[in-house]
Parts: sequence; C-alpha cells; structure tokens
Amino acid sequence: MFNKNIKLVLAGLLIAAAVWQFIEGSIGNGIMLILLAGIFIFLYFKNEIILLAFLRLRKQDFPGAKKWLDKIKNPEAALTKKQQGYYWYLHGLMVSQTNITQAEKFFKRAIKLGLAMDHDLAMAKLNLAGIAMTKRRKREATNLLTEAKKLDKHGMLNDQIRMMKQQMKKI
Repeated sequence: MFNKNIKLVLAGLLIAAAVWQFIEGSIGNGIMLILLAGIFIFLYFKNEIILLAFLRLRKQDFPGAKKWLDKIKNPEAALTKKQQGYYWYLHGLMVSQTNITQAEKFFKRAIKLGLAMDHDLAMAKLNLAGIAMTKRRKREATNLLTEAKKLDKHGMLNDQIRMMKQQMKKI
C-alpha cells in the first residue's frame, strides 16, 4: 500500500511522461500512461486495502477482513478523511461481534469522520442504536433509529429498524 501522497506524485509523474510521449509522437504509449495514472488517481479516492476488506466482509470472512485492515499501520497518514471513516466503520463491524463498548467508539469515530454513502451511515447509526439499547439508553437509541430511518432512502433497513423498535418496547 502506498501513502496517499505518493499515489498523487506517481500519477503526476505518469501524466508528465504521457505528455512527453505525446510530444514525441508515441500516441499509444501516452494513452497507456494516462490510463495507468488514472489507476493511481482512482486508488487515491478508493483505498485498495479497504476495498479488499469490504470484499472479505461480503463473504462473511471476518478474520480475512481484519488481516487486510491490519495492513494499514497509520490510518491518519495513509487515508483520506472519508477513507478513515470507512476504516473505523469496518473495525466497528468486526469488533461488534465481541466487544460492544469498543465497537461503539469505532462507530462514533466513523460517523464523526463521515461516510460517503447514506446507507452506510444509516447502518452505522443502526448499530449504535442497538448498542445503546443493549446498554439501556432508550432515548439515545430512539434518536439514532429515527436518524437511521431518515438516511435509509431505499428502505433496505426497514425490517431491522422495525424489529429494533419492537425490542425497544420491551425495555
């Protein structure tokens, strides 16, 4: 994994080399270098390690996802702000199976840093609501559930929200 600034420097050097190739008359080489620079620019905005961790989570392979996330040693230096949000979101998802207090910290940190997609933010708030409900903080859980319902524009979490509201009536 390259640092985020190294990715931009490499993309800049590749674009400069592509311009040089265009001036020299090697159009094919220039186009190939621009496509290669595009890969580095894409990886600046979408971190490759986080993408691989998401693929592991899709297969329900929590140890594999943790292994990929552990390769990021210093998330503040290596990731952009949104990527840091997803880094802590993924850690929260994995830790929520074992330690809900630590998962709560990770989810709050992810929400504070920001998540790019509304359904990811809704899922983080839904998980926080479940943790708050487990800790008998009903008011906080209801606030988080209403925020999650507002963020869930496609209705993907309706069943989970409804189920949590029913469980909250028992508290």
